[in-house]
Amino acid sequence: MRETKRAVLVLEDGTTFEGKSFGYQASTAGEVVFSTAMTGYPESLTDPSYEGQILVTTYPILGNYGVPPRREKNDVSEYYESDHIHVKAIVAQDYSWEHSHWQADRSLAQWLDEEKITGIYGIDTRALTKHLRERGSMLGKIIVDDCEDVDWYDPNKENLVAKVSCTKVEEFGTGDKTVVLIDCGVKHNIIRCLTRRGVHVVMVPWDYDFTTIHYDGLFISNGPGNPDMAETTVGNIRKAIALGKPICGICMGNQLLSKAAGASTYKLKYGHRSHNQPVRRAGTDTCFVTSQNHGYAVDSNTIPDEWEPLFINMNDGTNEGIRHKSKPFFSAQFHPEASSGPKDTEFLFDEFINML
Repeated sequence: MRETKRAVLVLEDGTTFEGKSFGYQASTAGEVVFSTAMTGYPESLTDPSYEGQILVTTYPILGNYGVPPRREKNDVSEYYESDHIHVKAIVAQDYSWEHSHWQADRSLAQWLDEEKITGIYGIDTRALTKHLRERGSMLGKIIVDDCEDVDWYDPNKENLVAKVSCTKVEEFGTGDKTVVLIDCGVKHNIIRCLTRRGVHVVMVPWDYDFTTIHYDGLFISNGPGNPDMAETTVGNIRKAIALGKPICGICMGNQLLSKAAGASTYKLKYGHRSHNQPVRRAGTDTCFVTSQNHGYAVDSNTIPDEWEPLFINMNDGTNEGIRHKSKPFFSAQFHPEASSGPKDTEFLFDEFINML
């Protein structure tokens, strides 16, 4: 067990939680959000949608199965959702200094230390989560003993999509059909889900004018932050809508497609960042358990007449997807590709591929 230091999580409303540090021992700041996942911390930590955030895990223990090796298959990470950790820090009730899993090649603390990511444990994460549910997501910082204090940091004031997007066109898989994938902070399992279905994926940066190249369908990825920051992407999606080729969006992709259609978005009180969100398909009694990670939502009251809601969140009634009434355009706010949760909505990828 490595020597730990006293650390304090400070929220912008003055609330403090004292614990001990693990991983990289340095002070840091970001937006504090929580996740209810029981497993999947390697996937969550590398999910670009968590860029700039301090992630609180409600499951009471962290690190018990270590982390898998860095390995790629067909130019895509085999076990992670990107090539590095995106959270600013992680908060746990307890940390397991002994890990056990046949695939693990190092501990979570070692991985955090390698990537210079702060961890804090010994926190009453149940009380912290209840506080965030009452007050809403808020800024926070972790101050580690013997380390310098840091300024508050609000990631939502940055264009996080531009920060996490690829900077050049990349290609994956082979097939007769070509899908343009707009990288707004794509999770690698989206690429896996598409290439596994036999299509050629051309991944482009968030601000790339893909309408100048040949493609059979457009896929808009997930991503972090405020969708209003990605107006260039919205403009290109409007061009794609005019072309009439199939379009599918996931998470941030739902928000950007909705904005391109004419709807507006707003910031949720504390976001949907859990792995057990019940979602109903509009017009049916069919409900799905979904994995989600977003802080903004589409305002259903602003969806134009030629579009309609596709999914609805059964906890708070918020929009979870849209579709065009006559053209092959649809999106989902949740993650049908989620690795650490249920996979029963992965059929949405099949629906998209069949539209090609």
